[in-house]
Amino acid sequence: MSASNAKNYRPETRLVHAGTLRSQFGETSEALYLTQGYIYGSAEECEARFSGKIPGYVYSRYSNPTMDMFEKRMAALEGAEAARSTATGMAAVTTALMGLVKAGDHVVAAKALFGSCRWVIEEWLPRFGVTSTLVNGADIAAWKQAVRKNTKAFFMETPTNPTLEVYDIAAVAEIAHAAGARLVIDNVFATPLYQSPLTLGADVVVYSATKHIDGQGRVLGGIILASEKLILDHYHQVLRQTGPSLSPFNAWVLLKGLETLSVRVQRQTETATAVSSALFGHKKISRLIYPGRSDHPQAAIVAKQMRAGSTLCSFEVKGGKDGAFRFLNGLSLIGITNNLGDAKSLVTHPTTTTHQRLTPEQRAELGIGDGLIRYSAGLEHADDVIEDLLTALDKV
Repeated sequence: MSASNAKNYRPETRLVHAGTLRSQFGETSEALYLTQGYIYGSAEECEARFSGKIPGYVYSRYSNPTMDMFEKRMAALEGAEAARSTATGMAAVTTALMGLVKAGDHVVAAKALFGSCRWVIEEWLPRFGVTSTLVNGADIAAWKQAVRKNTKAFFMETPTNPTLEVYDIAAVAEIAHAAGARLVIDNVFATPLYQSPLTLGADVVVYSATKHIDGQGRVLGGIILASEKLILDHYHQVLRQTGPSLSPFNAWVLLKGLETLSVRVQRQTETATAVSSALFGHKKISRLIYPGRSDHPQAAIVAKQMRAGSTLCSFEVKGGKDGAFRFLNGLSLIGITNNLGDAKSLVTHPTTTTHQRLTPEQRAELGIGDGLIRYSAGLEHADDVIEDLLTALDKV
């Protein structure tokens, strides 16, 4: 599928065909190019390729046919002009932010962030003279009030990890652009199938491809998507010179993951919906959060900017940490881990894992109680998953 006609196809078709590059052998499955460098026909050709006067691959730290296919397929799915892959999702987030700022600049970000993302904002950027303000992402006025003359970037994830809050991308994008800043969205929990931040006004979208895109717990990866100009002006040289590179092998695995993304996400969403219905009102659960439910705190925003709910739901087990641990230890089918978007159903206890570096007060402010559990739906039969969850709740 060429870039010129990719937009004529629906997402499920793009996931299978977009960006495919065939070798002279006409292979059916995308080729895996395990090579560090490339041979040039002449010294003149080598010079021209390094200077960018002629197209072609130079070094697999920043250009490789398999990586290129993954980037083009993701760009076609996202509706982006360009994309650059990275070794991990956190490499994508860190590069996406650092490519927009320099010493003396300011960043506004939502408080509700994955633990490592918040560390980058609060601990890493200040080392290079970049200050930040954290706000309640649901409070549009707070975004406006946080803007300074030197604000260059806004950052948020929506839905959030792990409380599944949903923020108004279009409204925040308008504030960012009025301030001369760019909005970066971590779209992992929505997946490119359920939310399209670029069409809502965002400037940059990032993913941990480790999650739904791989979807089978095999490899790490990340990707940054934006306009061609923004990629070239702010990210191309950063990635080329600093080298947070995606390996060609991981790019190939992620290409294979994309082929089944729509099938997996649909099934996982159906299971997450069933789980949220089965657990709602359970006597040992004090709170249940699922973006597909009408009682979600931001249900109106979900309806406006998302095409479906989520593959995840979160719930608060009564009894605090002790109750949560009794529940977790009572599971037999669902695995305890910090990953998500996998073919296997997984649960996480954010207080002691992904958000353990936050103080109890910071977690309380974000609604992350000691009993909070984040559930990521897999591909098992929904009834088996629900039975496992209910049996584990009996242990509380």
